[in-house]
Amino acid sequence: MRLHTLRVRLGLSFLVVLVAGMLLAGGLSWAVVEAMYRTTQAENLLAQARSLADSLAVAGLPQEVIGQPQGYVQTTNALPGIHTRLLDERGGVVLNLLTVQDELLPVPEAERMQWVSAAELRLRPEVASALRGQAATAVRRVNGRRVVYAAAPVQDERGTLSGVVYLAMPLPAGGLPWRTAVQLVAVGLLAALLAGAVGVVLAGRIAHPVEQVAAAADAVQAGNLQYAILTEAGFVEGQRLARAFNAMMERLQQAEQAKNAFIADVSHELRTPLTVIKGTVETLEDGALDDVEGRGPLLRGMQAETERLIRMVNELLMLTRAGAGNLHLECERLDAGQVAHRRAEGMRKLAASRSVSIDVTAEAGLWVWADADRLAQVLDNLLDNALRYAPEGSAVQVRVWGAADRVLFAVQDAGPGIAAQHLPFVFERFYRVDGSRTRQTGGTGLGLAIVRSLVLAQGGQIEALSEPGHGTTMQFWLPKAMD
Repeated sequence: MRLHTLRVRLGLSFLVVLVAGMLLAGGLSWAVVEAMYRTTQAENLLAQARSLADSLAVAGLPQEVIGQPQGYVQTTNALPGIHTRLLDERGGVVLNLLTVQDELLPVPEAERMQWVSAAELRLRPEVASALRGQAATAVRRVNGRRVVYAAAPVQDERGTLSGVVYLAMPLPAGGLPWRTAVQLVAVGLLAALLAGAVGVVLAGRIAHPVEQVAAAADAVQAGNLQYAILTEAGFVEGQRLARAFNAMMERLQQAEQAKNAFIADVSHELRTPLTVIKGTVETLEDGALDDVEGRGPLLRGMQAETERLIRMVNELLMLTRAGAGNLHLECERLDAGQVAHRRAEGMRKLAASRSVSIDVTAEAGLWVWADADRLAQVLDNLLDNALRYAPEGSAVQVRVWGAADRVLFAVQDAGPGIAAQHLPFVFERFYRVDGSRTRQTGGTGLGLAIVRSLVLAQGGQIEALSEPGHGTTMQFWLPKAMD
């Protein structure tokens, strides 16, 4: 199948619609103008018939023809101009206003007959109406050509009918005079040319934004993520398309930057434990393996770094699955307060080793719709993170309460807090407010990123609230379980 550009397809579509519309409009216009012309001619002819009838009514009919009915002869299409016959009340011709005698008239081309009887003439609607005293017109097709007829009664002052003025006039073969027809055709062609020019311009304006997007897509395919298109389209949809594409390009640029940063961070994080393991192996190969007392700490260090590597890989896999929507969840009704107390109890031993207490305040009978293991993982990560930075002798506060259709959890520490410029990024992978503190405390830099992914996967939201010197609160909500 042959493909065409959008500009060509729009132009062809517009041309088809234009031709169809012009044909329909032209046909309707022709019919309307023809009807107006026919009506005008009939009215003019009727006015002439009435005028002639009024003149004859005042002057009287010529005495030599009254009472001498003649057969009616239609010569309208045989001789030029308007041809008039005067009929008596019985329908016969009583006066011929032509300058020739009846017997010298040629055979009319319109009716193809020389004589029409009075009885047959009375059957014509316009003549019958005139015989009743009412002027009338009619249009009939005679041998393929329309003819306008007008009949007007000749009446004296007392209203006595003395005759009928009967006029006939042929219409042009095409329904309109040739000059008028030529003018209509010329106007139609001019309108088609103007509309075609406008259609070409409109097709170009409509296709231009799409062509820009196509060119930009080719540039992106070639690896250029800095490409942007102008939002100067003359219609709303074109501007929206341009803005949407530019926004998509910004997202792609951000994603590319995030990918590069992520690769750099992962490489950096993996390099440290791998370097430790590699150094330990080399030390053992150099003879430390035979040193029973010295190899113990080396092996324990290598084991710790190996566990750190495994933990980091598992966390990265979890983040990848959560981002792809492949995280398996089994949500159920859970007692939110009971979950919070249980997770706090599990972390109290770690808290005691750091001289920090954990206080839990939870509303009773509050049910949350969540995955039990994932909710426990979220709370464990937040508690572990809070314990890392809580000063000795302080307390980590855990609060659980309900609001409308959600259950809120908050974990608050009394640590150094986080500056405002860092708050929007604390849930990013490997982001560190202090570049050294996570590694010093044994973290991977993925804990809060995992927390956000798990909360979002369960239909909730999370935010960080903090001020330098006033601690940090990690607050999130999950849907409340319906009764």
